[in-house]
Amino acid sequence: MIVASQLSKRYPGGYEALKDVSFEIPAGGLVFITGHSGAGKTTLIKLMASIERPTAGSLVVNGQNLSALRRSALPYVRRHLGLIFQDQKLLFDRSALDNVLLPLQIAGLPRREAVRRAQAALDKVGLLAREKAMPIALSGGEQQRLAIARAVVNRPAVLIADEPTGNLDEASAAEIMTLFADFNRVGVTVVIATHDRHWVEAGQPQVLQLDHGRLV
Repeated sequence: MIVASQLSKRYPGGYEALKDVSFEIPAGGLVFITGHSGAGKTTLIKLMASIERPTAGSLVVNGQNLSALRRSALPYVRRHLGLIFQDQKLLFDRSALDNVLLPLQIAGLPRREAVRRAQAALDKVGLLAREKAMPIALSGGEQQRLAIARAVVNRPAVLIADEPTGNLDEASAAEIMTLFADFNRVGVTVVIATHDRHWVEAGQPQVLQLDHGRLV
């Protein structure tokens, strides 16, 4: 499902965020990417999400070699990925329902079907009753659940999250991690970057530990 081979990322100025990283994540896997601040977790997540491109090596996600794809093809690849960021990137001038509808509108789904699927996604994360609420009226945990609903509404094969519990209290963080486990149980490949070893030790996932850009 996700295969990295001698993956490296060097930024302007010569800083190497990742150095010769190789790993394989099976379809339906649950994986935590861990490491100290600056270890390269976010860089690896951005490469998997095709937000950035590697300097060297190859990265295959869902059968597509992201290192070799034309830039024009990247939006189509991202349709099969669910992306969740620590800052959520919600649209605060739109309702919860409209935030979740956005990926389906971009994909050209008919309005009636899009609304049905968006409401189903909101129901899955426990927010159907808040579908008309604006994001500013939601708690931090609810905002993160809204971001998850938007990420899964396209029924992605891979769900990628960068520090999804970083700004949440322990109870809200536990709810979010339970949601990820639920999606993984139905076959979704879940990749989570986190600095919090508590969640890693709570289960038995595959762990990719980074140290100054190298896999240890």
